[in-house]
Amino acid sequence: MTNAVSQLLSILDLERLEHNLFRGSSPQDGWQRVFGGQVIGQALTAAERTVEGRAAHSLHGYFLRPGDPKVPIIYEVDRIRDGRSFTTRRVVGIQHGEPIFSMSASFHVEEPGYEHQIDAQPIAPPDTLVPVRTLVEQITEQMDPAVRAYFERERPIELRPVDLRHYVGHERLPPHQVVWIRITGSLPDDPAMHRCALAYASDLTLLDTSLFPHGRNVFERDMMLASLDHAMWFHRPFRADEWLLYVQDSPSARGARGFNRGLIYDRAGALVASVTQEGVIRERRDAEAARPG
Repeated sequence: MTNAVSQLLSILDLERLEHNLFRGSSPQDGWQRVFGGQVIGQALTAAERTVEGRAAHSLHGYFLRPGDPKVPIIYEVDRIRDGRSFTTRRVVGIQHGEPIFSMSASFHVEEPGYEHQIDAQPIAPPDTLVPVRTLVEQITEQMDPAVRAYFERERPIELRPVDLRHYVGHERLPPHQVVWIRITGSLPDDPAMHRCALAYASDLTLLDTSLFPHGRNVFERDMMLASLDHAMWFHRPFRADEWLLYVQDSPSARGARGFNRGLIYDRAGALVASVTQEGVIRERRDAEAARPG
């Protein structure tokens, strides 16, 4: 297991403070705010810790304030409902006495039913593609130093884009991208851990898709991107430490907000999860703090 994966497991292993109260930490990696995927993954972990015998099938979260990586995040779980088939939880992440993230999550007992899915188009396998880390080494001069440092360090998630044009130029492209993703080391067999790890990873690259038609990308120093909300549905069992195909598009952008969708497939072609997200996408103003609003 790599050090980065060990750190990810540590981040997702919340400390229980009370019956419905948990504490999570952040990696000290130089970022001015907490990575959104971390907050999603930790909030889902907190909700999972209060449910037995049922798997999470959906979550809906709102980013309310930027997270401070220098202090822990307290997650308070509200056990809203325990029904015969469904369980509902509400989680609030708190720092400095104020909520920074709010999420509702639903859990469902396993039961038989109708089944169908939209299949993915044939895609080049991940072992034939260039890792993002290799791309970063080729475009370091145009990147924000903090973003460059993030990708240069050992990361718990490996990304392999199918099309490299967005990463190496400013061509205006259709608002669509396909990326292979996986955790870079073995995870425990607990399915809840794989759901939380994929929730963490699902925040990567998604908002950037809304920049494709404009010839811009998240690596540029004058771009400011911040997630506003995030929703996710888990459809079928999967392993986050095996390659997953993340098919993303952006149907709309307007008013400095980009809307994005994602479908996540395993290598056998099973649709395992769906994602939606809206976020701020704007060029930085000189005096603007790196936060939405």
